[in-house]
Amino acid sequence: MLVSQYRWLMGATAVGIACKEGVVLASEKRLAYGTFVASRNVMKVFKINDRVGMACAGLIGDVQLLLRELRYNVNLYQYMYVRRIHPRSVARILSLLLQSRRLFPMIAQIVIGGIDDEGKARVYSLDPLGSVIEDNYTAVGTGTEIAIGVVESYYRPDMSIDEAKELAIRAIKRAVSRDAMSGDGIDIIIITKEGIRTESVPLTST
Repeated sequence: MLVSQYRWLMGATAVGIACKEGVVLASEKRLAYGTFVASRNVMKVFKINDRVGMACAGLIGDVQLLLRELRYNVNLYQYMYVRRIHPRSVARILSLLLQSRRLFPMIAQIVIGGIDDEGKARVYSLDPLGSVIEDNYTAVGTGTEIAIGVVESYYRPDMSIDEAKELAIRAIKRAVSRDAMSGDGIDIIIITKEGIRTESVPLTST
């Protein structure tokens, strides 16, 4: 498909990978409307709480609205029930938010990743209408086809968190090399039983 057919869409490549030690969420930093690069430093991965994170592709305004509403509902849940929310419940809340706007959909593809109470890594992908799919790994955005091919080729369920991080970086670098709407660096959220940490990786060539 020609990019010119979708000038109003924003480019992005984001991946989520579950492994034995936790979850890695990663996304590149470019904000592009078709062939126009509006920004080279946009954060597309976010912390929801100390065990759950989110990566996204889509219209930034829609993503920011969803993020605010999701965090509000997660905080309300944790206040009411006095316990940490399960990653699956975060995905279901987000699904309801998206489904409630199905007649005028939010232009966003979302990856939710986290650690549940049993210490198992979970990854969920959601489309603009709120469909929820759980898998060991996923990718969203304009670079999906390339990124998911790389992850699928090298993924192992028993890989370490560092191996998962390197695989996420490799997948996004490959996608960036072929997708002009993605690029300019990689932001990473690493989720383990110990909590969440963020990292950034520069890209010298896009």
